[in-house]
Amino acid sequence: MLQARTINYSRRLLQFFEGVGLVVIALATIFAGYQETMLMIHNGRVNLADLLLMFLYLEILTMVGLYFESGKLPVRFPLYIALVALARYITVDVKEMDNIRLLGVSAAIVLIALGVLVIRYGHVRYPYVEDLEELTEAASKEREQKIRD
Repeated sequence: MLQARTINYSRRLLQFFEGVGLVVIALATIFAGYQETMLMIHNGRVNLADLLLMFLYLEILTMVGLYFESGKLPVRFPLYIALVALARYITVDVKEMDNIRLLGVSAAIVLIALGVLVIRYGHVRYPYVEDLEELTEAASKEREQKIRD
């Protein structure tokens, strides 16, 4: 009995710190987005690197929101963020990059994109049991709605 209570307490404590960490990440991302917006206003121009950075901030906020909502973090989201970050890296530093580094970063983008495709294919072809249950439930609700109409 004591062991179960300790495990439950540890789980709740870990969830608390996860929540605090996510709030800190969200607030820091919002602040960074604010700083970037103020910098663009001060400079009087917006370039592609700025837009990609803002997109990264939005992706991070989406990832935090999704984790708060579902308690799960799909592997695809950090991969999307990595893709945008590498694209921004190429955009910002392309003039200073040598051919080998540019080729390496480009290869990394292709590999991450292939990884996303493999993950998506696996998720569609071999869905999780929870996803199948949700799909079945949604389909039955849809049939009930059609019968009522």
